[in-house]
Amino acid sequence: MSSPSQDMPSGHLPPVDPSVTAELVAALSPRLRKRLDAGIAKLADRPAVRDGDTVRIAVDDTIDVELHAPGGRVSSADAVRCGCLLAPDCLHRAAAASAAPVADLDLDAVAAPETDRDSDADTAPGAATGAAAARDTDSARDPGSAAEANAAANGSSAAEANAAAKGSSGTDPQAAPGGPAASAAAAGTAEPERATAGQCAAARALHAAAAAVLEAGTDGSGAVLQAELLRAAHTARLAGLPRCAATAVSVVTALRAARSADPAYRLADLVAALRDVLSAAHRVPHAVGAELAELRGAVRQSYRPDGSLRLYGLFSEPVLTASGYAGAVTWTADAGGRLFQVPDVAPGGAGRAVGAADRAVRVGDTALTHRELSRAGLAVSGATVSPTGRLGAGAGVRAVRASGADWRGEPLDRLWAPPPAEQVARALTGGHDLLFLEVTLGGTVREAAGDCLLADCEGVPLRLVAAHDHPALPHRDNLRLLAAARGSRLRIVARLIPAPYPRALLLAAEHPSVPGTRVDIGLDRLQHADLPAVPVTSAAPATAPTAGEAPVHLLRRRVHQAVSGGRLVLSFPGNTGADARRLGRHGLATAGDLLGELHAAAAERTRDVFGRLLPADPGRFARAWLAAARYTGELDRALCAAAWASGAASG
Repeated sequence: MSSPSQDMPSGHLPPVDPSVTAELVAALSPRLRKRLDAGIAKLADRPAVRDGDTVRIAVDDTIDVELHAPGGRVSSADAVRCGCLLAPDCLHRAAAASAAPVADLDLDAVAAPETDRDSDADTAPGAATGAAAARDTDSARDPGSAAEANAAANGSSAAEANAAAKGSSGTDPQAAPGGPAASAAAAGTAEPERATAGQCAAARALHAAAAAVLEAGTDGSGAVLQAELLRAAHTARLAGLPRCAATAVSVVTALRAARSADPAYRLADLVAALRDVLSAAHRVPHAVGAELAELRGAVRQSYRPDGSLRLYGLFSEPVLTASGYAGAVTWTADAGGRLFQVPDVAPGGAGRAVGAADRAVRVGDTALTHRELSRAGLAVSGATVSPTGRLGAGAGVRAVRASGADWRGEPLDRLWAPPPAEQVARALTGGHDLLFLEVTLGGTVREAAGDCLLADCEGVPLRLVAAHDHPALPHRDNLRLLAAARGSRLRIVARLIPAPYPRALLLAAEHPSVPGTRVDIGLDRLQHADLPAVPVTSAAPATAPTAGEAPVHLLRRRVHQAVSGGRLVLSFPGNTGADARRLGRHGLATAGDLLGELHAAAAERTRDVFGRLLPADPGRFARAWLAAARYTGELDRALCAAAWASGAASG
């Protein structure tokens, strides 16, 4: 029996599969495609009514668009119906699909929160760890840029670093005398696996669609360009490139957030997603063996038996994605310090993210809520665990409540034992990106995105920022209150943000006035009464960390401007020589060269024999932008590691 009809904003539409949106937009005539963005804006202001699995949008007094979403998502073009005379190839169907969130692809190792499924569990969406938003998922790094990044951090010559990188790796690792192909031939083994013709074609299509988005920028990347990228993502998924497909979908989601002025939108996230999809699409035709497997990714998490586990709750964090999923993830650890995640993520909005903390965890028959588990323990038998540490919820898993442990007691105390620089190095080299730190709070500093909390961490000046800005979640308010407890020394859990100076997302902290109690920054709301009765004033004033002398921002801001404004914003005449010379004076000659090539590629326009301008080469601009984006990412990693190490040494 269907549930009663429910009025809802049109912005709360069910997620639509990428292939559905691409198919509906492709069916439009050229004239209707030009009107698609206006049609989407019109639908955004129209009321929607949910009746069971169907959402109905009133286009006007006589025409309705219906989205049929069994299982919570629209999975076929026939599930989008319209009552106008031009249907089925009408503007309304394409506009409704384009206005709805893009359905998440159930993939592993993507750059956005995932919805993994346990192989022996039911088919409800699993959890997003939230960690991937802050982790760079590059799988193929340019040796030259990485070497120069390390050189900048170590104070050595960038030219020497680049020369060493080229001498050690060559231009083609497969053709090099010591490359994988040569090693395989010498050992008489089989040829390493290479991408199929279908995968190469899908990668080229994905690269072309992403390059078109880069060419136009966020303002010019309307529903038509988004649909082309979704079509390429669907083709990549069918060709066996699920990771590339999921990253492309995350680009579309970020584009929609940018164009709708979503307060949760971050330009840096869109830059990272676009860099990842261009990088993967560029590398797939040339990758072999392990690199190709990493670029492909996997459709499902591989959960493996892990016997019996005795887990201790650490903290819980809310999950709220732009693609319409919400919930919570609770982090636990065993006696050896291994981290495990207990997820609960499903379609929903901010209300579900807030309420998920009081929902029972999906492991065995335990009645523990996420909030309770974050402070208690769990004894699990027949456990199944994914490679990323997610606990499965299969029928054979049994779990009962057990006693928890204090952060300063065994066995959790050992998580805070490694020096901060060692934890950062682990995160930057592919390990989990959670940092277990002991800090002294030191006030706030204003940034463009809002105030952030300053702290001293064993001599390292650290900026702690909110993990999410949605007003329904208490991240920002809690940071503001903790700033009033200046001088308090607390243990915290944070997520590393690779940056030229120490920076992290604050996830959990000890209570500022109640010893032995901890606060989940995204779920528990602090009050003024929770602050120490007597302010701590003995601590020295905290100083805001700076990016040091390396002027990486001269290149990074051009990378960001290109994504925001498109190729045109970098094509205007200007003198980049001063910036290039400044970069060269700081040992970043390659950065200066990349900056010059980026501007040259943006400004390049040729004319035909009649003097008419020919279209620009989007391929050259995409390659120049990708080189600059990857370089700045590697340099940020190196400077991040150096900043944590040097701060600890000086302290």
